[in-house]
Amino acid sequence: MVGSTVASNPTKTLHSRISHSNSNLKSPTPTRIAMNPIKFRSPKIRASLAEALLNGTGTRKEEVLDAIRATSAASNCLSETNLHLTVPGLNSKTRGQVRDIYDSGDYLILVTTDRQSAFDRVLASIPFKGQVLNQTSLWWFERTRHIVSNAVVSAPDKNVTIAKKCSVFPIEFVARGFVTGSTSTSLWTVYNNGIRNYCGNVLPDGMVKNEKLPKTILTPTTKAADHDVPVTPDEIIEMGLMTQADYAEASEKALSLFEYGQQVALEHGLILVDTKYEFGKADDGSILLIDEVHTPDSSRYWIASSYLERFQNGLEPENVDKEFLRLWFKSHYNPYEDEVLPDAPEDLVLELAWRYIFLYETITKSKFEVLLTEEPIHERISRNVANALSSL
Repeated sequence: MVGSTVASNPTKTLHSRISHSNSNLKSPTPTRIAMNPIKFRSPKIRASLAEALLNGTGTRKEEVLDAIRATSAASNCLSETNLHLTVPGLNSKTRGQVRDIYDSGDYLILVTTDRQSAFDRVLASIPFKGQVLNQTSLWWFERTRHIVSNAVVSAPDKNVTIAKKCSVFPIEFVARGFVTGSTSTSLWTVYNNGIRNYCGNVLPDGMVKNEKLPKTILTPTTKAADHDVPVTPDEIIEMGLMTQADYAEASEKALSLFEYGQQVALEHGLILVDTKYEFGKADDGSILLIDEVHTPDSSRYWIASSYLERFQNGLEPENVDKEFLRLWFKSHYNPYEDEVLPDAPEDLVLELAWRYIFLYETITKSKFEVLLTEEPIHERISRNVANALSSL
């Protein structure tokens, strides 16, 4: 595999605290797991993390949901932006599944909306989701500069990041630590269908869903307009999507980022299960981290304290991401074939809003600010972006 060597990184404690060996194992039963007890720096996390998240007994959850209802956020989400019509100097708009991207000539303006995507389509709008994603990414961008530089210039609004322009590699680097997932390209789906060589990675027989992989793997995909396509490192080089040197450097940085992310997540009582990274190349030839980092949209997170027991009992891990919304749609509809899907139920929308906020607060150890203002979101963003561009 091209560029498969991981750079030296002080994260070995992660593997000693959540690890198991797949060598000389004959049976695919949960008895194969031999994990050390997980310890947290904060006893509060160990005592109340899962309860506050999933049982709804935490006072913080009630406080956040009351604030969402009070601001009518459920009916006033940022589902669409049109800054190019209101802010001078914005030349064009590109609409992604979640972000609206504007070209100002020298910079890109990335507006993270509240759109919720899964199965390559938008399923709902989630209150404050865009703010959570943008602020979570900014937190991680700042803390991963020792691994790789990034494209962030400034953040003039809680939903907005201004970024340097660069030549974007048409590849998503998907890092995986567990065999899990529910979508057509998830590792568990392809593994359960009998595939044992995926994106250049040889997978052992006898694994079960939600089991930890023997080592972290990268399963790169092309960035297609409608559906990402898994590719091997050799295919990436052969198709001219990246040079061998660029792929080797980007993949090494992706693996280092993932190990660091796992370490930080575990210190906060969470397991970073998998994630995706995107990179670009600056004018000076350096590789930059772009888009988003370790958000609940780009990543899968589980509650660490309950993982082992639930795995051994054949239960799904307690998650802090959009997986439960995916599972709800899959259990009621066929998201890949049904032309029209109904709106997500309000209780699921509010639960997902809380989970995103909960993840932000758990990772950053700071309180999420629910903006209590009568100013429409779009007007606020337009004003802040216009002011920021005039000073650049």
